[in-house]
Amino acid sequence: MNPVTPLFAIALLTTSAAAQPHPDFAGRWTSERTQTAGSMGSGWGPTITVTQDANRLTVEYPFYTPYDMQPPLRFTYALDGSETKNRVTMGRGLQVQSARAEWKGRQLVITTTLPFSNPDDGRPMTSEVTRTLTLESPTSLVVETVFGGALGGPSTTTRTSYHKP
Repeated sequence: MNPVTPLFAIALLTTSAAAQPHPDFAGRWTSERTQTAGSMGSGWGPTITVTQDANRLTVEYPFYTPYDMQPPLRFTYALDGSETKNRVTMGRGLQVQSARAEWKGRQLVITTTLPFSNPDDGRPMTSEVTRTLTLESPTSLVVETVFGGALGGPSTTTRTSYHKP
């Protein structure tokens, strides 16, 4: 056997593994509602619609009731690791969330910084939410969410399983 053959085979396997495309999370997903009472789950709601192209991923879900006559919430993330800003009108007004999405193998990790005011003195502060999206099969999406502890509190981690028909 030629001594170069095993090296060529290893190089070919390494190249083909690195060239694998990223998973496509697009579709309408419904959670299996396995989170416990009081848990925010993924923070995206029980039914989400994901669109994805080579440059961005968009997550949309209804937050308000139909009687509120408000559009679904929509969050867009650049898939090249650059910062995106999503504007959401909730609570006492407009909130601008900064986020970065990065691929870690076959997982997409989205880190979002949320602004808020310290309730004691009004100082501006931030909290961080990290969501890791994993496509376990073409019809099974898992979102693991880590809500950073605000005001010195502990962080919490939830795992929400979504499926599509």
